[in-house]
Amino acid sequence: MTILVTGATGMVGRHVVAELVRTGHRVRALTRTPSAASFPDGVEVVGGDLLDPPSLEASLTGIESIYLFPVGRMARDVVATAKRAGVRRIVVLSGALADTDDSEDGYLAVERAVEDSGVAWTHVRPGEFAANWLDWAPAIKTGRVVRRPYGAAVTQPTHEADAAAVAATVLVEDGHAGRTYTLAGPEALTVVAQVAAIGTAIGATVRFEELDPVEARAEWIGNGYPETFVDWIFTLWAESARDPAPTNQEWAETVPRLTGRPARTFARWATDHAASFR
Repeated sequence: MTILVTGATGMVGRHVVAELVRTGHRVRALTRTPSAASFPDGVEVVGGDLLDPPSLEASLTGIESIYLFPVGRMARDVVATAKRAGVRRIVVLSGALADTDDSEDGYLAVERAVEDSGVAWTHVRPGEFAANWLDWAPAIKTGRVVRRPYGAAVTQPTHEADAAAVAATVLVEDGHAGRTYTLAGPEALTVVAQVAAIGTAIGATVRFEELDPVEARAEWIGNGYPETFVDWIFTLWAESARDPAPTNQEWAETVPRLTGRPARTFARWATDHAASFR
């Protein structure tokens, strides 16, 4: 059985490819730019765009299972194309807060498109990705500093490789149809603690500088972030800083329960990505 991995060069998709290859499965990797892609030996690389469902038809030949990267606008057309081609199982990369966003491009739109198709489905819902810290890499590289509000806010960062391991597992195992798996890292950490972990990983002191939320909001919007997103994320951070939540054990246990391996810590993630911050 060959498994189609969409978004195969993405943050999670490339790990899904690697995990499937590691466990001996045949993989067809879908990317918009096949000539620029680099995958393990034996991976079949094909071109296609989830925003252009007809471009996927050739890549779906002989495919029964798909890892689906979330592109909400065209999800129903993509899923319909896959079903016509004979696909019988779709694993969706979604998000822990999917239920709060029913917009056209939201995770929930993709989940509903797959559920309504009649194809066997499984949703993988990671929490906040540790990789969000890569947005701060330039400031850490040039000034060894992170400037943002709500340093006391707590999150439970998820290593992208753990999300991929869960997706790869449910792609090839039976018994996961109709299930939704929410997952997160094994520990709840303040922003300040996460900054310190990055510093440890690169062998340098990285300072955290607390910003006034009003000034930070204006700066973020001025830098091009949508106002609705800024207000949403700042509200989450403010609530967490006021009332930090403990580690969500149910989410933390998803990775080891499904993969048989411990979830990776944020310190491990920082070490894995140290080159991005040096």
